[in-house]
Amino acid sequence: MASEVKKECDQDEESPFKDFGVMRQDTRMRMMMMTVRIITRRAMRGSDLMRERGSTGWARLLVIGLGLVMIRGWSAEPAVEESGVRALLDTYCIKCHGAERPKGGFSLTRYPDLTSVQKDPHRWQTVIHQLRDRTMPPDGKPQPKPEERERMVDWVTSTLNNIDESLMEPDPGRALIRRLSRQEYNFTIRDWLGVTNRPADKFPADGGGGAGFDNAADTLFVPPILMEKYLNAADEILASAPRERVFVFGMGGRASGELGRAKKLAEYHGLRAYRRPLEREEVEALVRVYETRRSRGADFESAAKSMIKAMLVSPQFLFRSERQPKGSRPQLVDDYELASRLSYFIWSSLPDETLFEAARRHRLRDAGRREAEVRRMLKDPKARALAENFAGQWLGVRNLRTSAAPDAGKFPEYTSSLRESMIGEAEGMFGALLKENGTLLDLLDADYTYLNEELARFYGISGVFGNDFRRVPITDRNRGGVLGMAGVLTLTSYPQRTSPVLRGKWVLEEILGAPSPPPPPNVGGLPAEDAPKEGLTFRQRLEKHRTKPDCASCHKRMDPIGFGLENFDAIGRWRTSIGGERVDASGVLATGEPFDGPMALKRLILERKPDFVRNVAEKMFGYALGRGLEYYDMPSVKRAVEQVSKRGYGAADLVMEVVHSYPFRYRRGADTEAGSGSPP
Repeated sequence: MASEVKKECDQDEESPFKDFGVMRQDTRMRMMMMTVRIITRRAMRGSDLMRERGSTGWARLLVIGLGLVMIRGWSAEPAVEESGVRALLDTYCIKCHGAERPKGGFSLTRYPDLTSVQKDPHRWQTVIHQLRDRTMPPDGKPQPKPEERERMVDWVTSTLNNIDESLMEPDPGRALIRRLSRQEYNFTIRDWLGVTNRPADKFPADGGGGAGFDNAADTLFVPPILMEKYLNAADEILASAPRERVFVFGMGGRASGELGRAKKLAEYHGLRAYRRPLEREEVEALVRVYETRRSRGADFESAAKSMIKAMLVSPQFLFRSERQPKGSRPQLVDDYELASRLSYFIWSSLPDETLFEAARRHRLRDAGRREAEVRRMLKDPKARALAENFAGQWLGVRNLRTSAAPDAGKFPEYTSSLRESMIGEAEGMFGALLKENGTLLDLLDADYTYLNEELARFYGISGVFGNDFRRVPITDRNRGGVLGMAGVLTLTSYPQRTSPVLRGKWVLEEILGAPSPPPPPNVGGLPAEDAPKEGLTFRQRLEKHRTKPDCASCHKRMDPIGFGLENFDAIGRWRTSIGGERVDASGVLATGEPFDGPMALKRLILERKPDFVRNVAEKMFGYALGRGLEYYDMPSVKRAVEQVSKRGYGAADLVMEVVHSYPFRYRRGADTEAGSGSPP
């Protein structure tokens, strides 16, 4: 049947799919119609199946025919072979990436069909970038012609972009029990009990999960020392919490006697501590704590504080857990769980009274009301947490506090206050984009930034006074966007010099979502200084270094980008010379485009805005879900990118797409295995 369909297509001059290689979405219906046409001809000739089975036979034949079309369109080996890509892979790739000791651990034999490719989108996105950047095949190996390279890129891109959701049963992915991160703990007790002294700063540092953020469930471990820290923090919190927040604030209604008041306190604080109304048994257990303390001579306030301490060390407070639905079908998370997902995504804290009320009235299930709540939340000052915790970790500027150490002798201007100003610029700009729904493309190039007096003076910009950050127009377009931010430039430098390699690697990974593999073992290093040595500039020494076969392919991608930023020194100041030699910030990207200087480099990067927006979307989904993304998340990411791109790349629009998405609103049933969910 499949061969007949192909023949029918080949004979149809209007067919847009004569190659029959990778089946695109806009041609699948045409292929089905071809199948129906063939089946009709068979039926008219008096098919045995039709004579024997009548209308039932017709239905079976139709199903078989359509099934063959779908199987044929999604079987990788025939699709690859018939599109000509199989021959290209055999010619240029299979020698290094076959079953025997595949280079980089990447074996093409692990991908027997299109579904297997689509289940590993991150790996194949890397393949796209390496083909497009001409780093694979590596120098010294046979190279495909430009049109052959483009055919391979188109095939992988089409395969990843045309996942037919009808062939995938929706899967919202894992929703693991997640410990509160240090930031989430601090913000939660601030908004619950009014405590601002950040007790969680004394906890062990959080790790970074598969999505690269410290709120990822997989790396939020509970070392033994942390339990002791929780007990100490509970005492510290209760000692510093304002009395009105503990005993009076927010309690409505009348209570009968001390016991009745204790019960109301348990219900009031339990809602905030556990982020949901308490079950009757939970209230009774907390009241028993109160009664036990009172029976031992404690006064009312001390006994009531014991109840709150029990909440502070309860797993229901320390961990964000959700009800596990019964059965195999994915189900909507309940209203309070959705409220909690929203608040910890945008505020890194518990829901406020308005959000709790929306959950109680089941308003968050309605897309319009949910959107109104998100708009309100993004305008709240607490939404700065999304800029600090998402943008601060994605761009890496938060690491300036821990991992960047410019040489104090060479860069005495780099002080702790300047460091905080650098962090504030990146977080301030992203926060403003969220609040105003500004375009994400401003992060690549903009005619403004967010400065306080100290950072403005560092940039040589006058007329800015005070410590508060505000939007400041800039006339030097070399500076606009994250590539001109001193925080990013310092982060991607060494203590005594810049690093074109680190800067190029950062742009590829964090901006374009095209990570490079780790360097080979025992690769030689470069001097700490960037002054000319032995008649060679630092750039010339690095170019000599990258001639090594093991280094060339990656450096070909990274180094030109990094050298385009060489006008910025190791702490982000503008410079025109290095050791008396004029700065050479020119280069040619791996894809062949020449440029000279940061401004020209940014224009070229802007041409790859689809890669940038997809990368930001993947990062934000990973942050919101608290886990690394899987193949079954890709349709949601793709849909979000399409909608955001249509509406002008708004930052708040991207947040909205995340909270409307299937994985954000659903969770697996108790009996569901990965990929086996059913449509809602």
